[in-house]
Amino acid sequence: MNLVELNIDTIPLGQPLPFALRGVAGALLAQKGYVIRSHKELEILLARGQTLCVDTDESGESFRAFKAHLQEILLSDKPLGMISSMTMSATLAQEDAADQERKVPHWPTWQARLTQLMRNPDVDSFLPRFENMHQNLARHCQDNPDAALLALVQMSAEETRHYCATHAMLVAAVCMITTRETLRWPGERIHQIGRAGLSMNLGMGHLQDELAQQISPLSAVQAQVVEEHAQRSEIMLRGMGVDDEVWLQGVRGHHLRSPGKLADKTPANQIARLLQRADIFGARIAPRANRHPMSVTSAMQATYHDETKSVDEAGAAMVKALGIYPPGAWVKLASGETAVVVRRGSTAATPKVAVLVNKDGMPTGEPIPRDTAHPSWKIAAPVAHRDVRVRLPLDRLLEIVF
Repeated sequence: MNLVELNIDTIPLGQPLPFALRGVAGALLAQKGYVIRSHKELEILLARGQTLCVDTDESGESFRAFKAHLQEILLSDKPLGMISSMTMSATLAQEDAADQERKVPHWPTWQARLTQLMRNPDVDSFLPRFENMHQNLARHCQDNPDAALLALVQMSAEETRHYCATHAMLVAAVCMITTRETLRWPGERIHQIGRAGLSMNLGMGHLQDELAQQISPLSAVQAQVVEEHAQRSEIMLRGMGVDDEVWLQGVRGHHLRSPGKLADKTPANQIARLLQRADIFGARIAPRANRHPMSVTSAMQATYHDETKSVDEAGAAMVKALGIYPPGAWVKLASGETAVVVRRGSTAATPKVAVLVNKDGMPTGEPIPRDTAHPSWKIAAPVAHRDVRVRLPLDRLLEIVF
């Protein structure tokens, strides 16, 4: 650990931190992506840590970008007050450019940014920060949809602390990929459903994360917040300056049960229906403190039928786009091996996989690629995430996709 002290006047407020803040002894005070909203909050952190530092071993690249831009501002004789409004946006832009160059987002950072945005929406900064988040996710879903699905399905299945953000990104990604690849919507409508998916639970950001870890039943107050969150999300978005009625009405209606042909629905109701199906899928694969999740395959198959047990057009479009075994799903092969799906295949039932457990139940050490269209490696059964004892870090899994 190599700690470098920071001048607190250079730490901008109201924007995600580009690196973790640590105290004089190295104790973590604020994670990368955390938003410090006021000088009072900054003073509280300073009191806890005695000084504010960055560990250059941990965040060297981000810290160097921060320092370089800060120096540029100082040399240009710009007022010091401009630093807090300029340094962070520039650093985030550099990080986003780095993500684009290497084509691999740092998903935990995106998760942290959206968590802060959903828990602490600020009328002055919400829309630009939200649009940055949406544009980055939309670009990645278009450039490498398999990697986006793999990352978000794996993240959804593994932790609950940031459920609200992870779930929102998964729903938005599923809907954008489905409407682009299967329903062939025009670009602007794809962006509308992406924005709606990211923002549909704005009205209960804190509560969603709490409920993911809560063992007891919902209280009466919690139940009311859940019941009213769609309308509350719409009202909050209007207050932030959103005036796209299709986006807003899609958010308002995303919990309504409205089976039927998509062609018979308004554009807003089409968005609402797709969000509802993707919302259910995402909820079913996520763990809770009081229940086990469904396997990804079972959750995907369950979206295929509507509330009347008929084939649901929106759900069927999702299955066609993502496959029966979407990236991130675990499967047992005819060979006896256990694998994780890393790419969609030529059909909905024949994805590309990476074997991580051999037929004797032992880790393979390195992932072994398999094409399940081959009879020897066809999929024999889905496997629940909790039943897989071998894990690879997400970045290692994503290397297989690229």
